[in-house]
Amino acid sequence: MPNLPDYYFRVRENGAFVFRIDTENRQRRIDMDQIAVVNIRNGEIKPHGNRTLSDTDLGEIRAWMAERTALLARRDIDDIHRTIDHMNLTAQWAQSRASDDQLEDITDALLLAMHDLRSVLVRKKADRLDKSEKAARKDQA
Repeated sequence: MPNLPDYYFRVRENGAFVFRIDTENRQRRIDMDQIAVVNIRNGEIKPHGNRTLSDTDLGEIRAWMAERTALLARRDIDDIHRTIDHMNLTAQWAQSRASDDQLEDITDALLLAMHDLRSVLVRKKADRLDKSEKAARKDQA
């Protein structure tokens, strides 16, 4: 049997179900024994049933949680970069190919979404500048 990992994480929206993999049985088949449920958002690890998780189990689960959190953060940033590309492509489409009916269909919704995004970005930028100025004044004191 190929080298399988000791644990399998069935991803779900907020985390995963954790299974221990067993290939060392008489039937030489893969047994997946659920040992825990993980919630990435609040960091909770719940043993499944009446199980007690070993230090090894907890270490593997925490390592997976850290890797998964990092992966999701990278995906978020990648999605934002794709959104910027889509906005540029949308501007080109509106400029060069869109019909009046198509523009009429999307203009209000797109303008509202862009206004909302601009408001959030301006407010966040002002907050960062304010924090930066306060930190600089604190360093000078």
